[in-house]
Amino acid sequence: MDKLRRVLSGHEDNEELGLTDQVLDASTLSYSTRVKWFVICFAGGILCSILGSALLFLPNGLKLFAVFYTLGNVAALSSTCFLMGPLKQLKRMFDPKRLIATIVMLLCLVLTLCAVFWWHKKGLAIIFCILQFLAMTWYSISYIPFARDAVMKCFTTCVGS
Repeated sequence: MDKLRRVLSGHEDNEELGLTDQVLDASTLSYSTRVKWFVICFAGGILCSILGSALLFLPNGLKLFAVFYTLGNVAALSSTCFLMGPLKQLKRMFDPKRLIATIVMLLCLVLTLCAVFWWHKKGLAIIFCILQFLAMTWYSISYIPFARDAVMKCFTTCVGS
């Protein structure tokens, strides 16, 4: 029966690629399982970000902050893979209306770690963490209808006054 379902859904050749149906399609997991793992992953991301913020004031705390904050953002971002599946998530991330936000967000994730570990520039790491937050926020509100328009209108009203 599973073979028939795979053939009808167009996933029959995916086993040759080493990919399972569960990786390709989140709907093979039960709804409650997907929601549970979303919550676990998202909460883990928030916990990592908070832990990173708490570690900021220790010696070498900036490195720990950058790593935990970046891991927190990656965990929060990947948590939605449980709701919609990884391929659908990637397609939505690189949708034209989210493309710039996605690229900036991913670039800031990498540049934060580069600034801390390779360039040893603490100020730059903080700037990239702030940019991570802004890019992640802009990316996240792109999923809410008309939210970007409302934010831009609010911003232009506040700046214009």
